Amino acid sequence: MIALSLAEIAEVVGGQTHDIPDPSVQVTGPVVRDSREAGPGSLFVAFAGERVDGHDFAAAVVEAGAVAVLGTRPVGVPAIVVDDVQSALGALARHVVRRLGATLVALTGSAGKTSTKDLIAQVLQRKAPTVFTPGSLNNEIGLPLTALSATEETRFLVLEMGARGIGHISYLANLTPPKIGLVLNVGSAHIGEFGGREQIAQAKGELVESLPEDGTAVLNMDDPYVRAMASRTKAKVIFFGESDEADVRAENVRLTDTGQPAFRLHTPSGASDVTMRLYGEHHVSNALAAAAVAHELGMSADEIAVALSEAGSLSRWRMEVTERPDGVTVVNDAYNANPESMKAALRALAAIGKGRRTWAVLGKMAELGDEALAEHDAVGRLAVRLNVSKLVAVGGREAAWLQLGAYNEGSWGEESVHVSDAQAAVDLLRSELRPGDVVLVKASRSVGLESVAQALLESGAEGEVSAR
Repeated sequence: MIALSLAEIAEVVGGQTHDIPDPSVQVTGPVVRDSREAGPGSLFVAFAGERVDGHDFAAAVVEAGAVAVLGTRPVGVPAIVVDDVQSALGALARHVVRRLGATLVALTGSAGKTSTKDLIAQVLQRKAPTVFTPGSLNNEIGLPLTALSATEETRFLVLEMGARGIGHISYLANLTPPKIGLVLNVGSAHIGEFGGREQIAQAKGELVESLPEDGTAVLNMDDPYVRAMASRTKAKVIFFGESDEADVRAENVRLTDTGQPAFRLHTPSGASDVTMRLYGEHHVSNALAAAAVAHELGMSADEIAVALSEAGSLSRWRMEVTERPDGVTVVNDAYNANPESMKAALRALAAIGKGRRTWAVLGKMAELGDEALAEHDAVGRLAVRLNVSKLVAVGGREAAWLQLGAYNEGSWGEESVHVSDAQAAVDLLRSELRPGDVVLVKASRSVGLESVAQALLESGAEGEVSAR
């Protein structure tokens, strides 16, 4: 974080200082909420959760070098006491962002946010120092913590914004006002909470509404819900997509023999060829979004194409492709799932496994509400249409719907199986996998199917182990 005195922080957050001998002492290290991350010069933010109360670690973090604690009560060590820690954290982030000279890029969407954010960050890092959201820390706590990690040297701040309801993105955009706002898509993720795509579009569009007149809205021309958001902003609008009318577009899109996308990138400043290291055609749209942002920030088509071609995956369990010594390939995409990302992953599996035996180990897609049966059924049917060799549906009711869709699409009696949990899936795969097979593992985060991928990789390297 940029250096701030405890007195200034207290004033910004509306807090009272306690047990602070010298209020001029500065916070020069990071702002952290995990006591294990506290170090010299840091500020520890004490949240009181259902199981753990951060205030209980106050003495330990100060001993580790933290300058003070931001909490809701005195803790016997230097502290700034506020009524609401989350609001105080947001106020501090807003203050720091205003002090920075960085260009703030914010993005949202139903699918692909984290992968696109990682691409944008890797492209912009070639131009100037860039700070970006780690993983998927895109909520009311993760976003301000990321913003607070910026320093005087930071020139680009790339923030992922998530939403579970109307008003969430407006809140985040108020904390960290963006100059460039990117909306990727409007899909089915969290449709059970929102109530429909129109409501999701309303929430995602809050990002472009927050932009200043001299800002830029980067919108997906291929998504009608997103394209319509152009009328909701006074900022400049630039479109990306595969449409010929898009400002930043892809031509001659294809997949390599290993399932990696390649295309001709067109921007208003020129054209250049891209061959990505990531897997799956769905990354073309993500790459175009990143290219549109980079173009707006002054990068040439050639510079963008080189950066996209060299960019890798920065976040865990998102299309991680690993080959075991015995030739079995494990595709770990188990971080999360919604109907759009599940279908994209199946298409990637079909491309990676062309000419090989393929396995789709799939589980529940959460928060789909009344659409859950139809969406799980559709995914099972798509697996059949893509000629996936075997579907392993893991879990309860939703998994049964996955298998039912596959069975009804192609009478997949022997090609699909429903198992109760991750360990049962591992046991089945251990007994039936052959060298050269390709296994995709994907489900919503709550299912925890990354344990299947991990167990398969450990089995290939060290012998029999169990899913955890």
